[in-house]
Amino acid sequence: MNAHPSSQAQGSTADSATKINFAYLLPICLVATLGGLLFGFDTGVISGAIEPLTAKFGLSDFMKGWTSGCVLVGCAAGVLLVGPISDRYGRRLAMFLAAAMFLASAIGTAFPNDIVTFIIFRIIGGLGIGIASVSTPMYISEITPAGIRGRLVAVNQIAIVGGIALTSFINYFIAHAKGDPNDPLIQAWLTESGWRWMFGMGILPAVLFALLLIPIPESPRWLIEKKREDEAKKILEKVGEQGFAGVEFASIKTALSQEKGTWSELFSSGLRLPLTIGVLLAILQQVTGINVFMYFGATIFKTMSSSTGVDAGLLQQFIINGAGVLFTVIAIATVDKWGRKPLMLVGSAGMGISLVAMGVMAQTLTDPTAASGWMLFFIVLYIGCFGLSVGPVTWVILAEIFPTGVRGRALGLATFFLWTADYAVTQTFPMMDAKDSWFVAHFNHAFPFYIYALFCVAMIGVVWRLVPETKGRTLEEIERSWSHKD
Repeated sequence: MNAHPSSQAQGSTADSATKINFAYLLPICLVATLGGLLFGFDTGVISGAIEPLTAKFGLSDFMKGWTSGCVLVGCAAGVLLVGPISDRYGRRLAMFLAAAMFLASAIGTAFPNDIVTFIIFRIIGGLGIGIASVSTPMYISEITPAGIRGRLVAVNQIAIVGGIALTSFINYFIAHAKGDPNDPLIQAWLTESGWRWMFGMGILPAVLFALLLIPIPESPRWLIEKKREDEAKKILEKVGEQGFAGVEFASIKTALSQEKGTWSELFSSGLRLPLTIGVLLAILQQVTGINVFMYFGATIFKTMSSSTGVDAGLLQQFIINGAGVLFTVIAIATVDKWGRKPLMLVGSAGMGISLVAMGVMAQTLTDPTAASGWMLFFIVLYIGCFGLSVGPVTWVILAEIFPTGVRGRALGLATFFLWTADYAVTQTFPMMDAKDSWFVAHFNHAFPFYIYALFCVAMIGVVWRLVPETKGRTLEEIERSWSHKD
């Protein structure tokens, strides 16, 4: 089997001549990306609430970690559930289920009187994150023509980053709503009520997401698979013109006739390569260290605050979240022009260089304030490179490389490994960065950066050798390419 799809036409003839009805397509995709926004919101909201929660419920170090990380258990379970649900009942119903879980979590985490209840609803929110992280990019990829698919799937990453940024600002302004959060009276309010507002702010977008899902259409590929062909044709004709709809319909029908849509098909020899690519990309997206800056960034920005007089928390949100959003916008603008592989290769290289530079500074400098400006530069460069490539483009590739009949199961399995890797990074970084650890004794806080840089090298190798360029290809063309033999 070839490691790369056949290098025949770079786009379908139907797609290249299609007049896309953006007035119909864009609102549909924007509604779907609300799932990404809630994904980001539920992921990020704990960062501003964990200290008041610790004070409110008297959490031990272990319980503090479990309260922060329990959401990942729900995420992992959600991505395993979403495949069978979306393949059997449809992509739209899976997104609606995610919206219901987001709503239940927002309500349940805003009003608990004990930590056990809070954790149960956090796990329910994790289920919603897991389902949304698969169903949203899958739905967008299946309803959009090949020539703009990369950009519209990548918009979901903007929604995720935007949700995290929105949460950060909401948390910040709630914390400062009644005055200086260092004031004992304000701290008492945050401990008793402030954190509840942080979680409760998720109620409105969850309700909005559920209501807006009602009028949007189902995925035409799923409808054809379920023999609801007239409905699928009408949707395809609204997306493009009648000629496009006919060619696309025939292509989907041909592809589906060769699929079984079962777990055994997913693990068959014919799909071994795309499944391997999907799992490797999902793991490497996380183990290249993006979450570590939630830990390491605080020290850097506190140092900057002392020299600039700017509030460290607000400075951190503007710089980190601003860089993430800006470079993800650039990725959206270029992913269908430059292609998936060039962005992934350039971005992974930039991330690796940034990590090595940060590691060298962390290991060799005795006074961290002497290079705080350079450290900030490389943090922003790293986050920018992630936002340009590994962040959004990984999701684009995952949404493209699997056949329609098993796409839900395949995306769920790959994303399960993504969340597992996320948990591994979250769990191991504090251990590697502990003051009394062997790693700090020998590398002075630099060791994690070197490890993540090595994973960036691994990402480059996987993308260079295994990942196909899918720019401009229909999902059916990508699917057929896996069956070509050497």
